[in-house]
Amino acid sequence: MRSVSQLTILGSTGSIGVSTLDVVARHPERYRVIALTAQSQDNILFEQCTRFSPRYAVLLDETAAARLQQRIALTDLDTEVLCGVAALERVASLPEVDTVMAAIVGAAGLRPTLAAAYAGKKILLANKEALVMAGQVFMDAVNNNNATLLPIDSEHNAIFQALPYNYSRHHAGGLAASGVSKILLTASGGPFLKTTMSALQSVTPEEACAHPNWVMGRKISVDSATMINKGLEVIEAHWLFNAPADLIQVVVHPQSVVHSLVQYVDGSVLAQLGNPDMRTPIAHALAYPERIEAGVEPLDLLKVGTLNFVAPDLTRFPCLALAYEALRAGGTLPAVLNAANEVAVAAFLSKKIPFLAISSLIDGVLTNSTVESIGTLEDVFRADEGARVLANDLIKRMTHQA
Repeated sequence: MRSVSQLTILGSTGSIGVSTLDVVARHPERYRVIALTAQSQDNILFEQCTRFSPRYAVLLDETAAARLQQRIALTDLDTEVLCGVAALERVASLPEVDTVMAAIVGAAGLRPTLAAAYAGKKILLANKEALVMAGQVFMDAVNNNNATLLPIDSEHNAIFQALPYNYSRHHAGGLAASGVSKILLTASGGPFLKTTMSALQSVTPEEACAHPNWVMGRKISVDSATMINKGLEVIEAHWLFNAPADLIQVVVHPQSVVHSLVQYVDGSVLAQLGNPDMRTPIAHALAYPERIEAGVEPLDLLKVGTLNFVAPDLTRFPCLALAYEALRAGGTLPAVLNAANEVAVAAFLSKKIPFLAISSLIDGVLTNSTVESIGTLEDVFRADEGARVLANDLIKRMTHQA
């Protein structure tokens, strides 16, 4: 008889968390939710608690946690409400939990995801920033504590599926030893693939968040519009698959049907295809190495008809080039890149800076930052904090000049 998998979902009220719970609800005999967490959306978290009866519910916002506690006290739910970063780390490393969905967006997800790694959990990684910011620290935590790491980003999950079954990132020969000559990450191009450069000057947050294929949160949607999300995914792929920058190629594929490809030395190219629905990679990772139903419509190739691929325009998407630069420089620069982007996107969404200023702001922060080596997590957070201070200073100058 199959044992029931015990889950903690970090970021349960976001799009990945909601999709994860949708898959879990389809297989109640396989999965039991132990803990759910959110930043501040206590209303959604209360509804999730009502449906899944977790043992713990965690909110980072104290006021939201107090509201949730009051509402749960009026029910017969046996759910303990916790608050703060330490609580996130606690529920990510509970002894009874075997699987952790790491779906907190941004740098905020690093500490609890690391806690899951140190506790030797099966980690379903949707928080790419954990690898972008602290790649070596995170991978050492995974390897030294016998944790299992499975990618959730559709592109990395596709690569994982297309690699040889026995592929190991620990092999001294890396990708080449498995006959792999290149990894190809597909990118939709976002909502502005064909928008004129002059029109990009006046893009609104609402337009930037209107992704043509995927339903995502606002920050990730803007990342897709600038294509820095693909740059962050290049850095993530470097760590996940032990792949140097020169073996990772980005290909724009507007249909979002081919989620990524692996090219082999014999001329073969293996691709993973499917409708653009995050429940597919979530279900794959949850049940791996088995397969389970995810609620996703099968792909109809006759309806799709044509698949198009073009090279990315780095004039239109300079953030992608900046990410490659940060990866090649190494050290703290990827963490600096991520921090600068988070500050820039927040400023754009609050209408403090225009859309095209996002890339120039990131470039300015990278140019004025020193590359330092990373030995500990403190080195990562020091670089992150310094980049945020510098980014905010640059925003003040921009807004003052305007």
